[in-house]
Amino acid sequence: MKDISAIVIVKNGQDLIADCLDSLSFCDEVIVVDGGSNDKTIEIAEKKKAKIFVHEMQNFSESRNFGLEKAEGNWVLYVDVDERVTPELAVSIKRKIVTDMNSGISAYKVLRQNYYLGNNPWPYIEKMERLFKKDKLKGWQGKLHESPIVEGKIGELEGFLLHYTHRDLTSMVNKTMEWSKTEAELRFESNHPKMTWWRFPRVMITAFLNSYIKQGGYKVGTVGLIESFYQAFSMFITYARLWEMQKKRDLKK
Repeated sequence: MKDISAIVIVKNGQDLIADCLDSLSFCDEVIVVDGGSNDKTIEIAEKKKAKIFVHEMQNFSESRNFGLEKAEGNWVLYVDVDERVTPELAVSIKRKIVTDMNSGISAYKVLRQNYYLGNNPWPYIEKMERLFKKDKLKGWQGKLHESPIVEGKIGELEGFLLHYTHRDLTSMVNKTMEWSKTEAELRFESNHPKMTWWRFPRVMITAFLNSYIKQGGYKVGTVGLIESFYQAFSMFITYARLWEMQKKRDLKK
């Protein structure tokens, strides 16, 4: 039985996969769940000695659960292809699974440092559960914003998980166009109130203020302004899609 299995979910990540897997060299097993890449992602992962499993991606929860089934370690660590485990975090992980063995802790949160539009660190640090005792992780739920189902106490690790997201405007917009459809469908299926003109500025202003003020985007100058406007744009696209779905439904009636 292995101590730590790392699980990486990826699709067409040839520019990111090598650095991601290099940061996981401390793990006993690295599993790559490929969602149907048509670039060199699998070829690169094979060269890095990762275990490759092809699983057409329906949603992130299904992919994470699939990876969990394949993992052989006592502990499972989830890392996205655009994330990197720092040496400090790796040391903390290896230490915690030994020193906290009898503490009743079943999962750990990591501190995630986001980088936007290059190597620009975002002021707001996220905390998310990513390391789990395998027999205490009952699975993941949620089509888009997935969340783990864990039995037991949750601790916190030292060191950062670096997240190089929103690397350029093209990838940012492409991501929004892809995932806004799912976001809109979830709202539509939950019978979201009918979209009217005043809902658009409300959700867009809320998204901008959350990013620019609450998360401290104003502290990083132009990058903070661009990212915050982008968050408002993402909300606009999502709710415009929702409006379109509601309109089509009403026309059928």
